[in-house]
Amino acid sequence: MTVRELKKKLIRKIDQSDDSELLEEMYRLISNEESDSSIYELSEEQISAVEEGQLQYKNGQILTDIQADKDIEEWIHL
Repeated sequence: MTVRELKKKLIRKIDQSDDSELLEEMYRLISNEESDSSIYELSEEQISAVEEGQLQYKNGQILTDIQADKDIEEWIHL
C-alpha cells in the first residue's frame, strides 16, 4: 500500500468514526503530544481488565495462539 493510499484509508476511517475516545487517541498519536517518557494512566476498567488477565494467567487459564484463532473463527461464523 502506498503512502497516498494509506492516507486516504485513514481519512475515510476518521471521517466515518463517531468514537470520541478513538479519535482523541488517534489525534494524540499523530500530533505527538506526549513523549515516550510520559506515564500512561489506566482507567479503573482497564486496571480491572489487566488484573483479571493476570489472575487468569496465574491460574493457567490461557489459550494457545492456535486455539484462540480457532475460537475467533467460530465466533465470526456464528
